[in-house]
Amino acid sequence: MNWALGILLILIFILLSTNYSKKKKIGKLQKKLLHNWGKPKKEEHFNFDSINKYFENNRHKSSAFHIISDRIKTDLDIDELFKFIDRTSSKIGQQYLYFKLRTIGRLTELEQFDSLIKIFEEDKNLGIACQTRLSKLDSKEVYGLGELINGEEIKKPKTLWLSYALALSVFLMILAGFVNPIYFLPIIPIYAVNLVFHYRNKNNIIYYLNGVKQLSASLSVAKHLSEFKQIRSFYKTFPFISKIGKIQFKMQFLSIEKNLDNEFAFLAWFLIEHIKILFNIEVILFFSFIDSVIKEKDGIESMYAFIGEVDSAISTASLKSNIPFCTPHFVSTNKMEITVVTHPLIADCVANSFDLQDSSLLLTGSNMSGKTTFIRTVAINSILAQTLNLCFAKTYTAPFLKLFSSIRISDNLFDDTSYYLQEVLTIKELLEASLSETPCLFVLDEVFKGTNTIERISGGKAILSYLNKGNNYVIVSTHDIELAELLEEDNYELYHFAEQIENDILTFDHKLQKGKLKTRNAIRILELYDYPQEIIASAKSTEKSISE
Repeated sequence: MNWALGILLILIFILLSTNYSKKKKIGKLQKKLLHNWGKPKKEEHFNFDSINKYFENNRHKSSAFHIISDRIKTDLDIDELFKFIDRTSSKIGQQYLYFKLRTIGRLTELEQFDSLIKIFEEDKNLGIACQTRLSKLDSKEVYGLGELINGEEIKKPKTLWLSYALALSVFLMILAGFVNPIYFLPIIPIYAVNLVFHYRNKNNIIYYLNGVKQLSASLSVAKHLSEFKQIRSFYKTFPFISKIGKIQFKMQFLSIEKNLDNEFAFLAWFLIEHIKILFNIEVILFFSFIDSVIKEKDGIESMYAFIGEVDSAISTASLKSNIPFCTPHFVSTNKMEITVVTHPLIADCVANSFDLQDSSLLLTGSNMSGKTTFIRTVAINSILAQTLNLCFAKTYTAPFLKLFSSIRISDNLFDDTSYYLQEVLTIKELLEASLSETPCLFVLDEVFKGTNTIERISGGKAILSYLNKGNNYVIVSTHDIELAELLEEDNYELYHFAEQIENDILTFDHKLQKGKLKTRNAIRILELYDYPQEIIASAKSTEKSISE
């Protein structure tokens, strides 16, 4: 009796100490999350090959309002922008936020997402509580869940029927063996055949194992999130929970190997493994599981989107708590007005403002004056306005529009494409997009840099006039002051950045100024950097001759 009481007390002690340790761990995590609220991630390794997969493989992209292409991603440093805005707590949320940043949905979808963001803005404690649950999905293995949704489907082997037949044969022979032991003998060769089937299927198991385990973990997190009153009120129903719950046993059985962490568990596995081989349980159950995954793929994807959207909304609420921002105002008129706009990745960025009404913007200025940074600033804030409903500006007023860019262009050695030809192909995509009835924003840096001056100016003028039709906007930077004179009559507002030279020191204030650039300082800059006088004199003489 005493020994039984002693065992009971030990079990109670273990239970209490385990619960205390668990609560202490959760409390420590919540304290850390609260401390990091609003702050960018530190020392985070961003594996964009994995982060990008959900976006790349998403089968619903074709129905989106607009997709941020790989060209735009490169032109605007979208991956670096993502590093700055990412405050997600789970790998699902991280993938979903990246997908959201590169997928412009409909205005109604944006407004709905903003309503979810406001829930966490108004109740930070709710955000911290949700982050505590979401942190359980922060392992890089969670990326494997996407394979269950968008990965290639494994085809059933033609010999699967034989696995069922052999399993039934073993069962019948065991029953018959109790009547006559001789029936136990055929089990040996059947076991050998089943052994081949079992380990041949192991590659499939290994391929899906991470996804299988994370599907079970994700379902648990989704259930916890759905229990919060505010989230339940927002989403109303969660049909995917019961649907995925139906395949819970199969998930747990297939992920047994993933949970081995001690010798006793290994001994249990060793025994179970032989039973699985004997009756072909793993093979049969795996393909039954795949059938269930295919059948419930929409439910799994809905769960994934639910977790991702909640995490992305919390991330955005956290971001907004620590930065100056504005909520964009979308209009149906042909007006774009952005005030005190900055680039989020540039510390102490100089803010600028502009106002376009039935017109586009042509920007002149020398190198380092800030032209390319400015057009990137406008484009990035346009994306953030239409994906996260925020801008790094005082005000943002514009139509809901599609974005196209031509900034970073390089020749392609692999398909023998020259720089100029690559420019031609890139700009042709913009010309085709300009024919759409949907408003477009075209951002271009130095049109036709790859050809001579006369053809660059004449070709650039024709192209920029063509793009600036209907309800489209063009924001283009150029060194060619001649373009400013040619395009002023084609509804282009002229702006410029200027440099200052005082006491032989070159400085830039990066302030956007209205009108065309009236000074040329390129040769003067050569003087400042002690170029030989022979070069300076020759350059000035040639400049004078060309001007005349």
